[in-house]
Amino acid sequence: MTDKRALCWSELPALIADVQAIGDATGLSYIAAQADLGDPEPMADEHGRPYAETSFRWIDPAYAYWRDRKLALHVAFLTAARLIAEPFYYSDGRLGSWRATALLDAVDCQQAKETPNFGEAIIAPVHLPRGLVGAVFWCSREQVGVEALFRAHAGAMHNLALRLVATHNEARGRPRNATVPQTLTRREVQCLRWAAAGKTDGEIGIILSLSVSTVRFHLRNAAAKLGATGRAQSIQIAAGLGFVGAQAA
Repeated sequence: MTDKRALCWSELPALIADVQAIGDATGLSYIAAQADLGDPEPMADEHGRPYAETSFRWIDPAYAYWRDRKLALHVAFLTAARLIAEPFYYSDGRLGSWRATALLDAVDCQQAKETPNFGEAIIAPVHLPRGLVGAVFWCSREQVGVEALFRAHAGAMHNLALRLVATHNEARGRPRNATVPQTLTRREVQCLRWAAAGKTDGEIGIILSLSVSTVRFHLRNAAAKLGATGRAQSIQIAAGLGFVGAQAA
């Protein structure tokens, strides 16, 4: 383990304590956290012990939600965390945030509304480069006036969530293929953008007035610089690093 990773592990207990403290102060003291929504393994310490067992407590102490490997596929809050990068709150079957957004309106929260002893929540998504998405959830068993709490504390909660998730992922060495990418050339970026738009090498060549072999040369170079294996991963990483815009991807 590198010194940097060891330092990150050493910083995590204080961050976890801060996350719990702001939850206790706001009445949203039941907490769940996941550093990577695409990882079925729970967020855990360097010895593999889930924070849900050692640090955070949940509304239903008998429900070991972190052992459900399909959880991220059917929980409304996790769906919403993938859709927006801003914090949001839950109250009485609906989601809200700092601004009106149809993305949250479309999320079905009926399951949360029907969950016994589940009151309100503030959720802080964390969107990191390379498409990595995590989140921290602060919840209550009863109504606590979450809209006012959100206005007062959502910024601090989001900052804490970002620090916790980013530090945890750095400690784990995630994503494993992460490298500092070399600067892509203008042609490499152009080829990636058209590839992300679904164009074949031949079509990209026509659009950019390049031969097919030259297009493939640029795409291979881009993949090598991004640490990608294959076209699909090149596009995914390029999008996650901001080389390929959302419209193209």
